[in-house]
Amino acid sequence: MPVIERIDESGTVVGQHELAAGLVQEPVNVGLLHQVVTAELAGHRQGTAAAKTKHEVSGSTRKLWRQKGTGRARVGSSKVPQFTGGGVAFPPIPRSYVQKINKKAKAAAYRMALADLVAGGSVRVLTGVSWDEPSTKKAASVLAKAGLEQPTLVLVGGEELNVLKSFRNLAGIRALPITEAEVQDYVWARSLLFTDAAVAFLESGLEEGGEL
Repeated sequence: MPVIERIDESGTVVGQHELAAGLVQEPVNVGLLHQVVTAELAGHRQGTAAAKTKHEVSGSTRKLWRQKGTGRARVGSSKVPQFTGGGVAFPPIPRSYVQKINKKAKAAAYRMALADLVAGGSVRVLTGVSWDEPSTKKAASVLAKAGLEQPTLVLVGGEELNVLKSFRNLAGIRALPITEAEVQDYVWARSLLFTDAAVAFLESGLEEGGEL
């Protein structure tokens, strides 16, 4: 089983945690990771870009000059693309950028991304720290003493709002609830800091027959 270190508020290693074997997968398939990350980024695009064609812009449809005899190119209305205020040729239209990724492929990508961080020795579990209220100063101190390389991904449990608020304003830190983390977040990070609740959530999903 892969082993990661547990640290306290002072950055001191206070123990080890054996990750469930089902949470990591090797070897890392770079092509699959690229496919999944690309799909995730595409899925975040709004797809609302739009422009009007010559049939949609406002304006007169009167022919500007007669068809023949002027020496100029024939033209219809002033709404054609070559005139100022005219429509756009082949304009962008609202669309969805969503790319389909199979559930098993995405689950495998999660496990590979986590395995890569674990193999690099850059994953820690923060334990025994009380967060009665948000404190960015306290969060910065924890990270500094832990010596984690940035950029750092901090994953917290769904109910740990104070922890989330403490870490999310720090430069070079991406703090997220464990349920919202995507493969791109793992790939983006050079180090990863779990809370006890976040690790427990991942492992409980395996116990219930789920996948990372």
